[in-house]
Amino acid sequence: MKKITILLLLVVLLIPQSWACTNLIVGKKASADGSVMCTYNCDGFGFAGSLFYSPASRHTAGEPIAIHGWGPSHEGRFVDQVAYTYNVVGFMNDQQVTIVESTFDGRLELQNRDGLLDYFSLMRLALQRSATARQAIACMAQLVERYGYNSTGESFTICDPNEAWIMEMIGKGASQQGAVWVALRIPDDCICAHANLSRIRQFPLEQKRSYRSISSKHLQQIDRPEVECVYAADVITMAREQGFFSGKDEDFSFRDAYCPIDFENVRYADARVWSFFRHHRSDMDQYLPYIEGHFEQCDHLPLWVKPEKPLTLRDLQHDMRDHFEGTPLDMTSDMTAGPWGMPIRPLPMHYRASDGTDLYRERPIATQQSGFTMTCQMRSWLPNDVGGVTWFNCDDADMVAYVPLYCCITQVPDPFRQENNPRNEFSFESAFWMNNWVANMIYPRYSMMIGDLRIAQRELEDYYFADQDSVLAAIALLTPADRQSYLNKKSIDYATRMMQRWDRLAKYLIVKYNDQVQKRVDEQGNFQRWGYETPGYNQSFIDAIVPATGNRYKLEQVIERRER
Repeated sequence: MKKITILLLLVVLLIPQSWACTNLIVGKKASADGSVMCTYNCDGFGFAGSLFYSPASRHTAGEPIAIHGWGPSHEGRFVDQVAYTYNVVGFMNDQQVTIVESTFDGRLELQNRDGLLDYFSLMRLALQRSATARQAIACMAQLVERYGYNSTGESFTICDPNEAWIMEMIGKGASQQGAVWVALRIPDDCICAHANLSRIRQFPLEQKRSYRSISSKHLQQIDRPEVECVYAADVITMAREQGFFSGKDEDFSFRDAYCPIDFENVRYADARVWSFFRHHRSDMDQYLPYIEGHFEQCDHLPLWVKPEKPLTLRDLQHDMRDHFEGTPLDMTSDMTAGPWGMPIRPLPMHYRASDGTDLYRERPIATQQSGFTMTCQMRSWLPNDVGGVTWFNCDDADMVAYVPLYCCITQVPDPFRQENNPRNEFSFESAFWMNNWVANMIYPRYSMMIGDLRIAQRELEDYYFADQDSVLAAIALLTPADRQSYLNKKSIDYATRMMQRWDRLAKYLIVKYNDQVQKRVDEQGNFQRWGYETPGYNQSFIDAIVPATGNRYKLEQVIERRER
């Protein structure tokens, strides 16, 4: 019997099982151009991001596929193959179906380590087998029912060119097959997000003669357009059996049963959702008590909101670079940001002052430990091969330029290939290491140096966006086969341009900011022959010096001593 091995998505055998990620989601009527959009910051120390690829293929249905989960306990275990699998680039297939995730963990006692499928294997199988978001939801539900689920609590974003869904899933406990889950269709005119905390509370229950909501007993009805909610048939009964819920069915909250909130998971997780919503709604500060842990005043954010104006893809890319700027949680504006307003904070999340005071740090959308970041666009009015675009790069969203890659491509650009992004060795061929080279120069002197990165970032992204019209004009004249070749070349050229620009940026930064000063440049950024500036500390840090050091650095003390 032929055995086909599924290689794990990215390098999951080398990284922690629980990643801290962020997904932002935009319905087609909430976007400026009618596209469905979603994002993914995949955050986790210790791995070098890269771009997964799986080609479209025909198979013998039923042949076994080896699944390598989170460890050796899954060796020699298999799932049945299907007759045809779609082309998958990253987290989007050639039908423009996209699946991304964030881990909320929830009740850890519900993890079943004997289940076969971890969330990455589940996502990849669904992308290979699904032509719509609805099919992906059904596929994921059926796979975990048959083969078992071994991850902790997970939120999934599942999109296609017409719809966006949020699906949440958690296991049933040791040796219990399957999972409990619920999936909701996000209204077309709304935006949604999740970031390591369960977001679904109450949801509509199945009604006789109504197909708005269906349980997994009627999963075959999922393609009915009126269906807007699907859930595991035992999602409430299991919570009752476990003692997580005892009220009326209509009051059941998935989040409260399977992922109870506390200050930490709200501040570290839902604060990111709040900040995203705040960019697009002027009334979101009413939820500050929730973010600050005053649950007696407010105990949740809305699952989705209607933005005050439609979002562009560039809006969404800006949102992915957020550090709570302009909010009470702003990470650039107090003494913890250091001398140059650095929005980066080291781990651990908790630390302790010498007097025993326990402290914590904020956790924003943009963060240094991102392995990769993406903003995905799905466009129903275009052919699939060019309609689905993953704007991708490795490392921190704030510090990279998003590179457009088309969902039909069959060649991963070299800078994004796994073999070119080694975990423990710097490489000039690696997008991950080139981006980290630049980012780690800028982090310590952020306010001084970030402007130069913004110039390069805007230059690249302006070019990529401006070039999209020429791409659409070109593919209109090509056959499907020629279109694929053309879009392969385009994606490779875009990645090459990014690497070349970042190489120039890195060399420019080390020269301009050598030895803690700033060489003078003209309006075009060219170095003047002589001269330098001394930018010094930012004002908030200066204002914190005297309270922290007393008279030590007061110049007047020195002058007074001399005069005496």
